[in-house]
Amino acid sequence: MTDLDKHQRMANAIRFLAIDAVEKANSGHPGLPMGAADIATVLFTEFLKFDPTSPNWADRDRFVLSAGHGSMLLYGLLYLLGYEDFSLDELKNFRQLGARTAGHPEYGHGAGIETTTGPLGQGLGNAVGMAIAERLQSNRFGENLVDHYTYVLAGDGCLMEGISQEALSLAGHLKLNKLIVIWDNNGISIDGKVEITDSTDQQARFAASGWNTLSVDGHDPVAISAAIRQAQASDRPTLIAAKTTIGFGAPNKSGTAKVHGSPLGAEEISLTRAALNWPHEAFEVPSDILDAWRIAGLRSAQAHKDWQKRFAEADAETRAEFERRNRGDLPAGFSKAVLDYKKKLADEQPTMATRKASEAVLTVINEVVPETIGGSADLTGSNNTKTSQTEPVIPDDFSGRYIHYGIREHGMAAAMNGMALHGGLIPYSGGFLIFSDYCRPSIRLAALMGQRVIHVMTHDSIGLGEDGPTHQPVEHFAALRAIPNLAFFRPADITETLECWQLSLENRDGPSVLALTRQNLPSLRKSYEEDNLCAKGAYVLIDSDDDAAVTIFATGSEVEIAVDAHKDLSAAGIAVRVVSVPSFELFEAQSDDYKAAVIGNSPVKIAVEAGIRMGWDRFIDSDGIFVGMSGFGASGPYKELYEHFGITADAVVAAAKAKLSV
Repeated sequence: MTDLDKHQRMANAIRFLAIDAVEKANSGHPGLPMGAADIATVLFTEFLKFDPTSPNWADRDRFVLSAGHGSMLLYGLLYLLGYEDFSLDELKNFRQLGARTAGHPEYGHGAGIETTTGPLGQGLGNAVGMAIAERLQSNRFGENLVDHYTYVLAGDGCLMEGISQEALSLAGHLKLNKLIVIWDNNGISIDGKVEITDSTDQQARFAASGWNTLSVDGHDPVAISAAIRQAQASDRPTLIAAKTTIGFGAPNKSGTAKVHGSPLGAEEISLTRAALNWPHEAFEVPSDILDAWRIAGLRSAQAHKDWQKRFAEADAETRAEFERRNRGDLPAGFSKAVLDYKKKLADEQPTMATRKASEAVLTVINEVVPETIGGSADLTGSNNTKTSQTEPVIPDDFSGRYIHYGIREHGMAAAMNGMALHGGLIPYSGGFLIFSDYCRPSIRLAALMGQRVIHVMTHDSIGLGEDGPTHQPVEHFAALRAIPNLAFFRPADITETLECWQLSLENRDGPSVLALTRQNLPSLRKSYEEDNLCAKGAYVLIDSDDDAAVTIFATGSEVEIAVDAHKDLSAAGIAVRVVSVPSFELFEAQSDDYKAAVIGNSPVKIAVEAGIRMGWDRFIDSDGIFVGMSGFGASGPYKELYEHFGITADAVVAAAKAKLSV
């Protein structure tokens, strides 16, 4: 058997595993695995550095299937290469409840899946973050310990999505030469030929952003191999445009949209087996081909052993720090630094905007947590995410800890996910809360994947003032609270800001958003508490000696309003409690007894928040009073806006008195 014959049979094993799994499930996308099988065979048998017996090896190459609908390509590869999590039975249960082989690759379902893909373009964005992380880690620990590539298989849809432009232009600017994107250029989308919707010269587009671009026949293994070697030698990221035929080998459906997202059907499968000379039953891979794939799976075993030897030769401090960061553990001095700063705040009682409070807190955090990597979407001076410890990352120097992402919220959020997935880093970044809409797909995926990424989102309400309703979030608190496994924080002062940052960093299983003010806020926590009160999501800030007639719930900048209303109502002889609610999600995680005690039995319950009511009935019931927004904001000085929209202490007092007199 010639090398070409062997290659074709190994590629056909991928094709028919995909064909058979999709047919059995009666659901899925066989076209991409059939068309990209030659690319995958060359990449995994000749180039990719990995170890199926140690799938989380820190210096492995990363492979991202950005075109996640072609998931059977990845599942088939992982089975053939000997990954324990992907047995033949898993492939036979493709797209079935409880199987590792979900419709699109899902991070955490099985070793070998580097990220959750499906929303097109997200994988490409993640890969940019992985390549950034590789450069950052290599700079910190040296090429002896960190020296790997990030490979992406992207489809036409990935390159059409707007996120691709943000991702590729950032990668080109940063000269991420170890990022290699292979474009499965098959010219077909769900609606038919790509040419009916798009005429973009993709290679010219990538080249314009500083990429090396190559073009190959995606079914010629020798050409594919040569292109990857050329890409590895480049001083820039590389796009390899691999011309392929979707559904390669299917006599009647190849090259058409019919093979994109539907099973081939028994008759076409039979014809395809004949056309590709694959006379085997469904899910049957001949032993010599399976052996060849399993040997390919062991190809990097020596590279892994060599790395282990180099790691063992590193000094003890380097080894310990490398392992700590990759485990995701915070440094030993973190908790003490937080408590020391909290004591200082209790003594000094500073008044400042929570965006400035966040900067002050970050200055403490970045000193003791060296793996934080900050950034901002061209709003550094507004978000206050840069501290004295975080020098900028620039194309020719990755020794810094701050990334100027530019006006690329989509790409920034996706890259942050990739950095977290890579391991060893804790990414945080800044933007305006209104632009969480641009980040939302990536935030949702971070929540789905359980990744520790932290979004600092300032200018969190009508309190930003003159920029007006285009920049004033009103529905965004509710929209972000609606995402499962996302911790949304709205701290009321600098002490709560410190506690919310602590919780965000300690949360290893999901993303966090800190919604912070532009306007100054007083320090409301008057005494030192060792316990993190924000950890309970809501807590009684001001209690009442008597049974409270009124309980006021508030978040962020509106807690000050609640405190002012408390003074006025108390002066009128009305017993009042004030509850600060920095996190709905953490409150719901508390015991029923705690939740009942915090909500209390006051006959009048009032919520104050400069957003919409949605979600607040949990605290105040449907007949409670909500002082907040019911529509969009307006342009004007922020104090005038609060008066205009009736979000004031006077409004709270009047509403409480009116309700009590009924």
